[in-house]
Amino acid sequence: MGLDAAVTDPQPVVEAGVPAGGVLLRLGASRYAVAMDDVAEVASIPGLTRVPGAPAWLAGVANWRGRMLPVLDLRPLLAADTVPLPGSARLVVLARGGIVAGVVAEAVPGVYDGELADPVAPPPTLTPDAASLIIGQVADRSGPIAVLDAGAVLALRERVDRRRHGS
Repeated sequence: MGLDAAVTDPQPVVEAGVPAGGVLLRLGASRYAVAMDDVAEVASIPGLTRVPGAPAWLAGVANWRGRMLPVLDLRPLLAADTVPLPGSARLVVLARGGIVAGVVAEAVPGVYDGELADPVAPPPTLTPDAASLIIGQVADRSGPIAVLDAGAVLALRERVDRRRHGS
């Protein structure tokens, strides 16, 4: 089953007049933020169906509002420890340009109220996979926060589709 049948066009959670910021995710020992405009929903982790032959970062697919939702576990791509998910784990559903996917987070500790549009450069020590998903970093009083590129995360489906079609 390819990911072409992914759900499309949910409404983002941001309302008019609400300042831009981001949802915070914890993956391994690091914190990440994804722009609020790209978040459709934060929910409990649903039951997942594994996809045979899928890469480690494709956790599986889930029924989300009656539609198939690809669920991604970015920890292998971000070089984060892949440990069993704790009870605090959440699904962050990303949506952009009609493409939708869920991202597993070990926790969603809150929101980042600052601006994510102009982050400083990420550390040069990132793996190539991590560098392709992170547009930069911001900080708050608790330390650095890597800013995920929702477009790049959602584009991961192309890697699965190419692989499954022998390209």
